[in-house]
Parts: sequence; structure tokens; C-alpha cells
Amino acid sequence: MHFELPLGAFIAATIVLIPLPWHWRARNVPTLSIIGWLFLSNLTFGINSIIWADNVLDVATIWCDIVTKLQIGANLGLPMCCLCLCIHLERIASVREARTTFEQKRWRMVFDLSMCWGLPMIYMALHYVVQGHRFDIVQYFGCRPSTYVSLPAVFLVWVPPLTAAVLTFIYASIALHHFFRRRIIFTRHLQNSNSGLTASRYFRLMAMAVVQMFWTIIVTSLNMWFTCRSGLRPWTGWADVHYNFSRIGMFPALLIPEFALRWTFILWWMLPATSVIFVAFFAFGHDAAREYRACVSWIKGTIFRTKASQSIKLDLPSPSFPHPPSIPKFNAYSATPNPFIENKVDLPFSQSPTASYDPSSFRSSTSSLPTSTSSVPSPKRSSVEV
Repeated sequence: MHFELPLGAFIAATIVLIPLPWHWRARNVPTLSIIGWLFLSNLTFGINSIIWADNVLDVATIWCDIVTKLQIGANLGLPMCCLCLCIHLERIASVREARTTFEQKRWRMVFDLSMCWGLPMIYMALHYVVQGHRFDIVQYFGCRPSTYVSLPAVFLVWVPPLTAAVLTFIYASIALHHFFRRRIIFTRHLQNSNSGLTASRYFRLMAMAVVQMFWTIIVTSLNMWFTCRSGLRPWTGWADVHYNFSRIGMFPALLIPEFALRWTFILWWMLPATSVIFVAFFAFGHDAAREYRACVSWIKGTIFRTKASQSIKLDLPSPSFPHPPSIPKFNAYSATPNPFIENKVDLPFSQSPTASYDPSSFRSSTSSLPTSTSSVPSPKRSSVEV
């Protein structure tokens, strides 16, 4: 088992997220797309190297269908991201747009999303034309896309990334030409363009795009040479190329020639190396150092506020509540005198629970009651019969 494969892939997937916060604030779609493609590719490479570390069994068919298409899309997605970045930098360096408006930013975002994600999806769909069978499983590396090595495969699989790399070089050259013509007022022009770029960021992005362009040409050329080293196969027709399409190729390490296995390791490590190259341009600059200081300050402030709140809670006295006022018990003999009770009044019915109710006696009894409060005599102390 090669434990360095998943370790290297997961480390590469983690470090590409370092420049994510400041590129997210800048809404830089090409660099965010580069981060997305590199993260997904390294993550899938690491998972594959764990699942198929010592076997070539078909244990995750749907996973391999998805992963192999993502690997194909990344071959074009990364060069297209660099191309969009250089187009944006060339537009800023030129004088065609003195100031970027909100409408122009929105349309540029739509264009970048279409180039960085839309075209790779079309590229993934077109790969089916030269896909001889479903996919291959290689020990140590997991599932890999299959390609019917022929002349149509050269134009559909390897020419588009090389074309994007060449166009990136052209736009980068034009952007540098604009810079040398206006190098004196270049910084002021960046401020007036309302692009959120400084001269340091501009050249860092330009250098990253150019280096990635050369690296893409090297990786694509090596991959094309390694795949086509045995020669091109004749295109015998759609039905013959896609015959038995559901077949899954399985390649144990013992059956792979040593030369082919060595080159497979080299090409596999090209992806983590691409991630390291990308991070090297953004993880050690002034902007990165400022972000690191801000992150450390935020962590310290969070820890300090947490400790301070805990200490305040510990120092607070326990709350004390006053005793509720005592309510005196009711005493019928010490209550306010009632004239109807203090003066013996004959009730119209007996207090016995078995007595009957007589309305006539009630009328005769109540007729003797006083009709006005003014004529009520002053109460006198008397015994109450119960």
C-alpha cells in the first residue's frame, strides 16, 4: 500500500483553500474556479487511492462514473480558468474600459462561469464519442477514464487544453505589452479601473496564469505521449468503438509493466504539484500575510471574549429574591362588620340541606329590609346564629 498517495492528495486539497477568503471577497471567478477544480480533483484522487489501495474490485460503479467525468473536465477546466484570468487582466491593462461598471462586472461574471464550468461540461459530454468502454480500475490509483486512442480522440481530448494554453499565452503577452507602454501610470490606472487589484496582485495573477499555462502544456503533452505511445488505432465506426461499452477494465499492479507503472505514478503526482504551484503564488505575499494576521487576531479575540464571559459568569453573585409578603388568614369574627350579618336577619329558607324553597316566604322576609342605605341603622354588636 502506498500511504503517500492519499496523504499527498488530501494535503493538496487542503492547501488550495488557503487563498479562498480573499478571492471570494474579490469575486474573482477564474481563481475561485481554479480552487474548485483543484480541490475536487485532489479530493477524488485521495479517496480513490484509499478505496483501491490493494484491489481492483468494482465496489463503487456510480462513484467511478462521476469521478472519471470530473477528471476529464479538469483537463480543460484548469486551462480555461487561466485563459479567463488573462483575458480579464488584458482588459484591465488596456484603455478600452477606463472604469468597470456594475453591468460590465455582471456580464464578465457570466462569461467567466460559462468558460470555466460550461465549456468543461460540454467537453465531458463530447468525451463519450471516444470512450471505448465505461472506465478502468488501476490498483493504487482507482478508477480512470477510458479513451479509444485514435485521431478523433486527439482532437477531442488533447487539442482543446493545448489550444486554451496557447490562447492564454497570447492574452498574457498582450497584457504585458500594455503594461510596458503605460508602466508609469499603471498603478493609477488600476485604481481608476475599479477592479480591486493592486500592482502586486496583478503581477501575481499574471505570473500564476503564465506558469500554469506552461505547466498545462507539459502535463498535457506527457499525458498524450504516454497514452498514444503504442500508436493510434483506426476509427472503425461508432458501433465498433462502443461495442461492449459496459465493460470495466481492471489492471492489478502485478500485471502492469514497470515502465508504465512508473509513468502512472509520475502523471498522478502532476495534480498535487499543480496545487502547490497555485498556492505558492498566493500563500506568501503581502496580502496573504495580512490575511494571516487578521485570522490570528480573530482567533485571539474569540478566545479572549470566551474566557472573559466565563469569568464574568463565575464572579456574579447568586441572585436573591425578596420574601413574598405574608397574607393574613381570614377570620370571620375579626372581619369588617356586615350589617346583614351583625343584625340578625331571618333568612327566607332554612340552612338545612333538605329544606325546600318557598318564594312567598322570601318575599315576605325581604319586604322588611331597608330600601335605602341612608336609613340603615348603625350596626350593633350581637351574636350571630349559625
